[in-house]
Amino acid sequence: MSWIVWLVLAAVLGVAELLTVTLTLGLLAVAAGAAAVIAALGVPVPFQILAFVVAAGAGLGLVRPIAVRHLRQPPLRTGTAALVGRCALVQQEVSGHSGRVRIGGEEWSARSYDETLVIPVGATVDVIQIEGATALVYPRE
Repeated sequence: MSWIVWLVLAAVLGVAELLTVTLTLGLLAVAAGAAAVIAALGVPVPFQILAFVVAAGAGLGLVRPIAVRHLRQPPLRTGTAALVGRCALVQQEVSGHSGRVRIGGEEWSARSYDETLVIPVGATVDVIQIEGATALVYPRE
């Protein structure tokens, strides 16, 4: 019957994890689940506690640091957001109204970020912003 106690403990810890989102209580819930499995096999209580301690130690000592490291990584920029900050080569004179640049291997319509600037063909520019299908660029110094 001790397996029921472990399952209840696992459920309580699981619900608490959902409310706090710390990952710690979730790993303890998994450890309580492991102890419930051991208890269901008829293993005595001291070994159930040992299984809980070992599983909790492994979760908190090995799994949690890896998960926290992955959660702290900066978000991956994709799509047009990944183009901001890249350099481009002017293919057709860029002004505040029109122009063409090559970003990587693709040609984009472009406008000067500073509408008063005219950027000549062959100049290297930085992509400051993307508006729709148009890159707003500024010349490199």
